[in-house]
Amino acid sequence: MAKRKVAIRVPKRALDQTAEHDWSYEREALGPIADIVEIEASTRAEFIDGVRDADAILTSWGMRIDEEVIRALDKCVVIGVGSVGVDMVDVAAATAAGIVVTNVPDVFIEEVADHTMMLLLDVARMTSCMSQLAAAGRWFEGRPLLSRRPRLLGQTLGLYGFGNVARCTARRARVFGLRLLAHDPYVSELEITGAGAEPVGFHELLERSDFVSIHTPHNAETERVFGADALGRMKSTAILINTARGPIIDEQALIVALRDGIIAGAGLDVLEQEPPDADNPLLTMPNVVVTPHVASATTRMRPETRRRVGREVALVLRGSWPLSCVNPSVLPRAKLERWQPYPMNRGPNR
Repeated sequence: MAKRKVAIRVPKRALDQTAEHDWSYEREALGPIADIVEIEASTRAEFIDGVRDADAILTSWGMRIDEEVIRALDKCVVIGVGSVGVDMVDVAAATAAGIVVTNVPDVFIEEVADHTMMLLLDVARMTSCMSQLAAAGRWFEGRPLLSRRPRLLGQTLGLYGFGNVARCTARRARVFGLRLLAHDPYVSELEITGAGAEPVGFHELLERSDFVSIHTPHNAETERVFGADALGRMKSTAILINTARGPIIDEQALIVALRDGIIAGAGLDVLEQEPPDADNPLLTMPNVVVTPHVASATTRMRPETRRRVGREVALVLRGSWPLSCVNPSVLPRAKLERWQPYPMNRGPNR
């Protein structure tokens, strides 16, 4: 049987950082059944021409797989996304076209939880500011600043979204003596309480939390949900942490809230525009720590992500359901076999 075609395009900035792209990690699963074809395209039209006859597409960043691209696909059955977030793919258009979209929701969860706690601790203990004071010879100015900060023990962390990263963050936060609140309308209260958090509504989360950490996907429901109204409901001493996606926060509203003392600080690994403009006020505010979308980055991240996305696409090309499908309503319509067992942890819903 002829091998299938799997199309992949890597942005130039990624290639510049990589000595060799032989796709060996992806080929571990895909090699026996597919040829991986790198699409060298600098324009959308070139990209569409390159992927038109592909059986699958691999992507993680760069050219967005939007409705125009999806309409042009003649044979594609699966789009494999090498990240947790899938905002680089028009999932609704893929669903309408009957194309499975997969992601890698559990490869670098621990790393992002580590980074979340790092940002929380950095802003809470003013680490960046303290380092600058020490370097500038202003040794005795640090203690008076921190003497006005409460200790971490007994404060409350509110988790907006209670998926994999939030649950790993919760485990770390408990060790520091933080109390936990969580808001997620798609997770049962029993799961939240079983993980040691108190389930609350969104407004209650904002009003009671000393730290609010964002752990939801970016979609129409969460677009700029942290705007002026939400930020205004937070404590004036509260700190906002975001390791999810930048557009979940209305950045201009956040700048005003930080400048006017509506909230006390922010730790941000993601921004609305990446990279940001050099004059973005968030980069120079003393009560803000910004990192360049690196929460998942470790020596393990890229190899394991590439292996996993290869395995997901290979499952679909072999005619099976993938492990992680972000548009599961496609699966009953697709000519794929369900191999996973049905869950047996509850009886009939009556």
